[in-house]
Amino acid sequence: NLKINSSCTELSCQAFNQNQKHNHITPVLMTETDSTSKDKNIIVKCNLCASATPRELSTSKNSNLKKHLDRCHANTKLTERDAGGKKRKRAEDESAGKSQTKQQKLSFSRSAVLLEPREVRRQVAEYVVEDMLPLSTVNSPAFKKFVCKIPTNGSNDKRVIITNSNLNSDITLMYIPLKKTLDAQQYVSTTADIWSANNKSFMGVTKAAIACKRFRGRHTYDAITTELEDIFSQYGLTNDKVTACVTDNGSNFVKAFKEHQQQQVESEEEVEGDGEVEFTDLHSVLTADDDTQHGLCVLPPHHRCAAQTLNLIANNEVVNWLVSNPESRAVYRSATAKCSALWTKARRSTVASECLEEVSDRKLIVPTVTRWNSFYNAYARITEMPLTDINSLCTQLQIKCMNDREYQFLKECCAIMKPFTVALDILQGEDTCFYGTLQPTLEVLMAKTLVMKNGLSQMTTGLPEVIVGAIKTRFATTIDSKDALLAAVSLPKFKLRWVKEEARRDHIKFLLTTECHSLTTEEPTALMPDAPQPAATSEDDFFSFDVQLNATADVPMSVETEVSRLWKGPGHKCLYTSVNFTSLLWLYATSVV
Repeated sequence: NLKINSSCTELSCQAFNQNQKHNHITPVLMTETDSTSKDKNIIVKCNLCASATPRELSTSKNSNLKKHLDRCHANTKLTERDAGGKKRKRAEDESAGKSQTKQQKLSFSRSAVLLEPREVRRQVAEYVVEDMLPLSTVNSPAFKKFVCKIPTNGSNDKRVIITNSNLNSDITLMYIPLKKTLDAQQYVSTTADIWSANNKSFMGVTKAAIACKRFRGRHTYDAITTELEDIFSQYGLTNDKVTACVTDNGSNFVKAFKEHQQQQVESEEEVEGDGEVEFTDLHSVLTADDDTQHGLCVLPPHHRCAAQTLNLIANNEVVNWLVSNPESRAVYRSATAKCSALWTKARRSTVASECLEEVSDRKLIVPTVTRWNSFYNAYARITEMPLTDINSLCTQLQIKCMNDREYQFLKECCAIMKPFTVALDILQGEDTCFYGTLQPTLEVLMAKTLVMKNGLSQMTTGLPEVIVGAIKTRFATTIDSKDALLAAVSLPKFKLRWVKEEARRDHIKFLLTTECHSLTTEEPTALMPDAPQPAATSEDDFFSFDVQLNATADVPMSVETEVSRLWKGPGHKCLYTSVNFTSLLWLYATSVV
């Protein structure tokens, strides 16, 4: 084989035979033909010839090199010199310092990850559950086509088929880890609600969405009791584990929990009988009708939703007072009517929206019945505009203009209801809305509302007292209750900083000390790390307490000493040494409101 490199005009041959490892035909003379010729001519000497003077051969088009090799060296196998030449070339490059590392070629291709068909069905089930989609989603032709494109390690002929039946089975399997999580908890708090959609009723129970099922029939208290008991028993949620169940203020929910609350344990000081054994007919117990068995249902403690209770105060007590008060009746009706006309125009007319943009750079908020605080936000947005701008907008929209009395009435109402709306936002939160938040929130709300009674006109004089009275009436069973007080002081954020009266502080200290005596462990528990300090929010502005000095020396103490030291710590720091404060916190403060 011959290889001619025209760039360097070099001919390199390597010959192998049976008795000789290799011989070389080395170039000794390099000449080129005419520059117009396409062929290159090189004169070489044959080292394979045994004569003393090797023959000079030409590599031109009509060369005698090939004829010489065919005639004299036909039995010699000629191959291209590779290894030696490359080694020599590499050595020359390295000696000249021109060696370069060859850049590796990056591959961006990625092999497809093959999934088990079972894993595909599980992922689809999580997708339907997380996005709260109907089960009929899997029946869509587009969805089926999408699932078929997912690569699986099964047979090509075996497609992943997802139907409502196996989807329901996969969703049922997702409850297994949820049940294990609930079993590992010492205390849990639940919520329950009933709603209607598309002429169908549903019941939902949450502690991580443990139930959402169809509720058939009338929403009577006994039917609600049966459904709740079935759901709790399905997850092993006993009355000792469920600290409370939060519902709305519906009469059916209230009666269900009132009629099926756990009875107080009778006193042990009872008159002893004569020692005779009483027999009960087992057949009559097993064959008793549902009404008789209904008395055996026992539900956990019940808490009414605090956020909905405050919303009822705003919609009922406050509105009823404004309508019935002679000083505010007429101005309330005229002011709200003009605001309603503005909302209607701004919502239905594009011309009205354009006029509003010319007057103000902010749009009006249209209130919604299902959104709490929406009416306050709508009125507050109007009062943020100057009265001249409001009347200019009303003139363009052909609406009656607002007078000074009506404008002043709206501003006073918004100022009075401002603390109320902040408290409502706190109680309807999701991350830090513990049962221990309720008492401090109500106390601060009543205090801030009573401060607003100074400087009011005759139109709204008396409204702060009405709000405070309604709070005390609707939360009568919660205010000063033992569970609510212990839940509040167990939260490191509040402790006793929200209590102003000294007698009440002493009473709460006595309650906590007595409770801690019952929870004292034999061995001191480990010090709990300090809770992270949250960022400053409007909630921090709402709870403005006096800063107290921190205690010193983390040493073992008695219950009384540690409880006393607990009050002196800063807001978000709490001690957990000889007293099992952790159990106290879980028992009282972790219920939702």
